[in-house]
Amino acid sequence: MMEGDSTDTFTGNRGLRLEEPLIFEQDAPGRSGVDLPEPPPVQSRLGGLDREGAIGLPGLSEPQVVRHYTRLSQKNYAIDAGFYPLGSCTMKHNPRLNEKMARLPGFSDLHPLQPEATVQGALRLIDTLAHWIKTLTGMPAVAMSPAAGAHGELCGLMTARAALEARGDARKRVLVPDSAHGTNPATAAICGYEVEAIPLTSRGRVDLSALKAALNDDVAAFMLTNPNTCGLFEDEILEQAHAVHDAGGFFYCDGANFNAIVGRVRPGDLGIDCMHLNLHKTFSTPHGGGGPGSGPVVLSEALVDYAPLPWVVHGDEGFRLVEHEGDAAGAAPYGRMKAFHGQMGMFVRALAYMMSHGSDGLRQASSDAVLNANYLLASLSKELSLAYDGPCMHEVLFDDGFLKGTDVTTLDFAKAMIDEGFHPMTMYFPLVVHGALLMEPTETESRESLDQFVETILHLAKRARAGDAQAFHDAPVHTPRRRLDETAAARRPILRWRPDPVQGEAAE
Repeated sequence: MMEGDSTDTFTGNRGLRLEEPLIFEQDAPGRSGVDLPEPPPVQSRLGGLDREGAIGLPGLSEPQVVRHYTRLSQKNYAIDAGFYPLGSCTMKHNPRLNEKMARLPGFSDLHPLQPEATVQGALRLIDTLAHWIKTLTGMPAVAMSPAAGAHGELCGLMTARAALEARGDARKRVLVPDSAHGTNPATAAICGYEVEAIPLTSRGRVDLSALKAALNDDVAAFMLTNPNTCGLFEDEILEQAHAVHDAGGFFYCDGANFNAIVGRVRPGDLGIDCMHLNLHKTFSTPHGGGGPGSGPVVLSEALVDYAPLPWVVHGDEGFRLVEHEGDAAGAAPYGRMKAFHGQMGMFVRALAYMMSHGSDGLRQASSDAVLNANYLLASLSKELSLAYDGPCMHEVLFDDGFLKGTDVTTLDFAKAMIDEGFHPMTMYFPLVVHGALLMEPTETESRESLDQFVETILHLAKRARAGDAQAFHDAPVHTPRRRLDETAAARRPILRWRPDPVQGEAAE
């Protein structure tokens, strides 16, 4: 039961909002939805590592299992349920057409160790997707195997390092803007480089003079996000690229926000040497969630020869994979990023998205994403405080200045949004903005859903300034669980269920 609620019920249920215990708490020894025969006795080959006790799986009937997971699914907030201001970073509409294509037996039944002759269609699909990625970015080559954005970052820097080592140029430093995603400096460190931060100007963009001052013959690369994490286009990017190249370094671009410029700007025309693409952000594949994701890396002419294996090539005899350095025809790949060839399911979905939209549709999608974000900017800046003046790209960034003197924090504001039926926006990121509220509506939200969100945010802002701080401190009150003690959860996390000791002894 929810404590301190005047509407407590005997069951803990609230109409259709049902209270659901953990599956282990529903255990009834001997209960099962299916009967399995006892296995025949065999000689153990586990070398003395045989399990001595019960495996500990809960005993439930089939209806119990179905109800349990159905009830859990009803507690989820999903993109199919409502608007996510987190945007394409985390939650973006995945068209059902893409899912249908990915489930075709010819794709879903593939095995990575099949003979090449039996997977010619799959290799052709990878090659076709690679072609359109290169076309959209204006780059001559792409590595398809990286499994996610951060993996792609590592791929890009390792490729740059291989190129530097090939020319006998052992550089030690990588420059990263203050606004960069945390994976950028982490990737550089993992790659063996020292990381130096480059500050932003009051416009929320890289300080060009500070960048130029930091460049010398020891800088291996500059890692830029464009549009950047403040939701702004780096309008001095050509000058940045020239400065980096004049110093002999490589220009890496974090392609997390490529979805804002598809069809309008080609990164290859901006002087970029390598850039990863998050297929879930730009080309509407499901979010990897730690895997299986996909983060292809496009490469400039200067880095083509150092791309990691494998490559898909084709000739008169069809498609084949170049998997060994000896077959690389004069190139010098630094090795492999992954055991196999990439994430086939993501490739199918991304290509289906591209083909169903066409070039004009992809351009419109990026335009709509920018339009929707600027609609939020124009509508909310009446009450909320913008972090940086001027129009934004695909996401709009506010700070907590509008909450000054209210005793309401960004976190409090986000908790109140949950009560209103919205998933909170990205909070406290980027770190260069105090109390940041980063909102990305994506290209798929309707005017009606945006208007409802806007009116809700304006209502909450006025309520905070009216002195109703306690309501924000109490929020959320309409959820299955109230606000957690986040400090205790971080310091003393409970990561697994354990049976009650008394019950455990009785069971033994």
